[in-house]
Amino acid sequence: MAGMAPSTRPLKSSPGVLVLAGAPLGNLADAPTRLRDAIVDADIIAAEDTRRLQRLARSLGVNIPGRVISYFDGNEAGRVPQLMSELKQGQRVLLITDAGMPSISDPGYRLVAAAIEAGLPITCIPGPSAVTTALALSGLPVDRFCFEGFLPRRAGERTKRLESLRTERRTMVFFEAPHRLPETLRALAEAFGGARPAAVCRELTKTYEEVRRGGLAELVDWADEGVKGEITVVVEGATPLEAGEYDAETLAEFVEVAELAGMSRKEAVATVGKTTGVGRRAVFDALVSRKRHE
Repeated sequence: MAGMAPSTRPLKSSPGVLVLAGAPLGNLADAPTRLRDAIVDADIIAAEDTRRLQRLARSLGVNIPGRVISYFDGNEAGRVPQLMSELKQGQRVLLITDAGMPSISDPGYRLVAAAIEAGLPITCIPGPSAVTTALALSGLPVDRFCFEGFLPRRAGERTKRLESLRTERRTMVFFEAPHRLPETLRALAEAFGGARPAAVCRELTKTYEEVRRGGLAELVDWADEGVKGEITVVVEGATPLEAGEYDAETLAEFVEVAELAGMSRKEAVATVGKTTGVGRRAVFDALVSRKRHE
């Protein structure tokens, strides 16, 4: 790479090691500091996109002294034996994907599993992740969450997957392509209800970064107008009532007990809501439902 300051390649302290490296989501300034030395130190760099790797190296001001090979979904299985052979010969292999962490809906899992099976050392240079970045920006509960990656493209398989998540209490994170976003949001709304809070994070860390928050039905209307860029969708988990942890009759009985203890209706509803984790509105609706049945 002409025009860049020469780099001194450090001595390898751990030959035969697989290094997993996090790459910026969009803003190259987010590259981990350790990534610069990792690029210089690698004998082989397995890159999901070799052109992006070149741009990243230029932004870090380093040359790439090692051998660069492509490593993407289409050739991942075929590359593993080759890279395993290099690792066993004492080569230092750096694995880097387009953006985010290897193996997180990106190539990497097969090589990591093979290296573990062979007893070879593996280390990681932590970096940006669209999953945690979107969670932080969503404004939704993040004390517990699960990552679901890309939903199945076929409607029947997607419906089955979402049905299995209908009672999931944890906040859920999905990846999606922009042209499939309206269809996916519509399927989410059908499975979880149009009022379920969610956030669509677009072009994270890039110039046109955007986060749209609202109910799933509202987000469907927005997405129908057309959305571009890398997409991460965050959906709030089910309430205890939606998850089937409390039925309406039980909630109504809780309120009745609280009222017998001297609380007003309003206080009883608030107390039961706080104790069970069910929203006040849902507790009140449970009372209404019980009266109708009576």
